[in-house]
Amino acid sequence: MCKRYGDAEVVQDLSFDIAPGECLGVIGPNGAGKTTTIRMCLGLTTPDSGSIHALGLQMPQDALAIKAQLGVVSQMDTLDPDFSCAENLLVYGRYFGMKAALIQERIPSLLEFASLSSKANAKPGELSGGMKRRLSLARALVNNPKLLLLDEPTTGLDPQARHLMWERLQLLLGQGKSILLTTHFMDEAERLCSRLLVLDHGRKIAEGAPRDLIAQHLEPDVVEVYGVGALALAESPLRALASRVEVSGETVFFYTGNASALAQALAAYPQLRTLHRPANLEDLFLKLTGRQIREEA
Repeated sequence: MCKRYGDAEVVQDLSFDIAPGECLGVIGPNGAGKTTTIRMCLGLTTPDSGSIHALGLQMPQDALAIKAQLGVVSQMDTLDPDFSCAENLLVYGRYFGMKAALIQERIPSLLEFASLSSKANAKPGELSGGMKRRLSLARALVNNPKLLLLDEPTTGLDPQARHLMWERLQLLLGQGKSILLTTHFMDEAERLCSRLLVLDHGRKIAEGAPRDLIAQHLEPDVVEVYGVGALALAESPLRALASRVEVSGETVFFYTGNASALAQALAAYPQLRTLHRPANLEDLFLKLTGRQIREEA
């Protein structure tokens, strides 16, 4: 797929597929083209070139038939504040042409899935942020979709709420549903996704299983050093003990295949704090897309 807005090519020659029961994660900095990609998959934005096939059908020609088998959780809260939790599910199900009796039959299990059985008659304004996100997920399941499109579904949630949402998404994957997930949380991507697309400036710059991408692009060990005087180490003889050294804020990151020599050398700096850990997806993200903060256009 390709998509341009004026002179800006927002999505450039992007191709991917999702298998049944697979969670495909899409990660990248602000403005990388993640949301535009989701919008094209939903038929809300028409690609300038390329094609989208889903569930044996083609978008946008078969948009209604495809959407009947999709579940969507957007970044923003789109719950109706005037309806109770149960009524939000009922009204949303009617958009799919479902009979009220069938929706009413599904509502108890959907609320139970979202851990909201006791909140059936509560309105969204009475719910916490985590409850609202779980209700949005339950609403997206009212039509028993085969494919879920989740655009940063845990943004703004506290750690407990995020872990509960992850548990629910794992259950859905176990049921054979497919998930297309965009996220800024690297721990979320590593936990949920069997495969990742890394986008930058509208292009796919890497694709693969999370651990495979880490092994392919990164040294296995990372030593973080911070504290008064830490930044001077970036240009010190310790640099020779690492394959790569990066600085972000007040922290120096030493990337190495064997951290033992570096750890011994750092013992001479007791005033500094150090953290030795394996390389992770956040390191991959920063290496491939840079550490510069970007504002969305």
